[in-house]
Amino acid sequence: MDEEKIVRLAKPKKKGLLSLIFSRFLIILILLVLQALVYVAIFGWLNKYMSHFYVFMTLFTLVMLIYLFMSRIDASAKLTWLLIMAVLPFVGAVFLLYTQTNFGHRKLKQDVEDLINRTKNMIPQSERVTEKLKSDGGDTEDLARYLGRSGCFPVYDNTEVTYFPLGEDKFEAMLKELERAERFIFMEYFIIEEGYMWGKILEILIRKAKEGVDVRVMYDGMCEMSTLPADYWKLLEQNGIKAKPFAPIVPVLSTHYNYRDHRKILVIDGKTAFNGGVNLADEYINKKERFGHWKDTAVMLKGDAAKSFTLMFLQMWNIGEKQPEFKPYLKDSGYTPVTAEGFVMPYGDCPLDEDKAGEMVYIDILNRAGDYVHIMTPYLILDGELETAIKFAAERGVDVKLILPGIPDKKGAFSVAKSHYSSLTDSGVKIYEYTPGFVHAKVVVSDDEKAVVGTINLDYRSLYHHFECATYMYKTGCISAIEEDFQNTLAKCSPVTKESIKKEKLGYKLRGILLKFVAPLM
Repeated sequence: MDEEKIVRLAKPKKKGLLSLIFSRFLIILILLVLQALVYVAIFGWLNKYMSHFYVFMTLFTLVMLIYLFMSRIDASAKLTWLLIMAVLPFVGAVFLLYTQTNFGHRKLKQDVEDLINRTKNMIPQSERVTEKLKSDGGDTEDLARYLGRSGCFPVYDNTEVTYFPLGEDKFEAMLKELERAERFIFMEYFIIEEGYMWGKILEILIRKAKEGVDVRVMYDGMCEMSTLPADYWKLLEQNGIKAKPFAPIVPVLSTHYNYRDHRKILVIDGKTAFNGGVNLADEYINKKERFGHWKDTAVMLKGDAAKSFTLMFLQMWNIGEKQPEFKPYLKDSGYTPVTAEGFVMPYGDCPLDEDKAGEMVYIDILNRAGDYVHIMTPYLILDGELETAIKFAAERGVDVKLILPGIPDKKGAFSVAKSHYSSLTDSGVKIYEYTPGFVHAKVVVSDDEKAVVGTINLDYRSLYHHFECATYMYKTGCISAIEEDFQNTLAKCSPVTKESIKKEKLGYKLRGILLKFVAPLM
């Protein structure tokens, strides 16, 4: 199918002034401004009682400061809140109370906790695999025990893993595997945008749905603000595809805007799963250029471990459903890989619990590394714990290398990343920028034995505020391919040096200093 015949369910989104005027974004913006004006009016009405109100503001701010110190909020975030409350004492205290009371997402939190508790033992850990891990003498069993605190994340050994060094490679494999679907296709993506990539996939999905395959598509509600019309799920359902947006944006102030579904999951028949950084839009396969060459990665799992991604998808899909179904889709697929070296552990990270699974996996790899830790990440907005772990690994002699974008997609985030350069390089961390364009890959590989490929960036958004997922690999056959890809990418990068840091553009330096104060809220 050529590009002119791509399946589209909606007209391409209009650009320019008319698009803004008739967008939901403008409606939400107007409503927020109206709310702000109401607050100003109320404040003016209270002016005659200002002396009493001033005493109340002072006491309330003091109480919130005590609460801040006693809370389990990350230390870096506490400093940000202290700054906000120093500049805007009462307003900052109200904002802190607003975010900590979880206004707007209590129901979401309750539903998620209920689903996780209900499904925590739905995929039992194989005793055979546990014994095999123990005899191996590695430390993956300890990590699995930690991850088991927050969900159902067994370790598997009967899974073949294929690594894709580019989004184009994943896309080609996706199309082939979708054509093989017989029972179900589950897709959960942060971004879907109509174009060449989604059009090719959509053609197969519509055809498979007509053949009786259970096809479900879930995308983050932010798509309705940026890449898809508000009723796109209805258009999909008219073509036989079950669909829903996760947490659709509504024009009401609500802290659950933070809790986006940043996962990228495709599961086919419970025996094949895809995971990684690649969303379903044309820039991810370099069909459209936005920030130079787009470097992204993904993995394909064939075998038992696909079951974990099936469960993760169903947990998100069934939020708010009265009669959630799990067991029919978690049966053994009967697929046995021809070759399946090592161990695989898919896992997710939920922002609504106190376990920072995504960050702790990274820290665990850094702390246990003996030779090297090589990382690709689009963003570098670190809290104190992760920055300390990266520096400590380098300071004790581990070869720590980071590859970041050469052409950023967000100048603010890139400025904060650069604010970490001096401290990290002083500890011996080697940083490189990808000269051809933008690195969107989320990859960690260590000691020729361990690797993580998934959706989890090294920033506050991923580590604290989003639903995420990743694939942890130990001694799998593809780890050598991951390290080879890192080295190939490194050859296209320019190193960050003390001289280059000194010569950095003033705009980046000033922006980095200012934004670092509020980095936990970015």
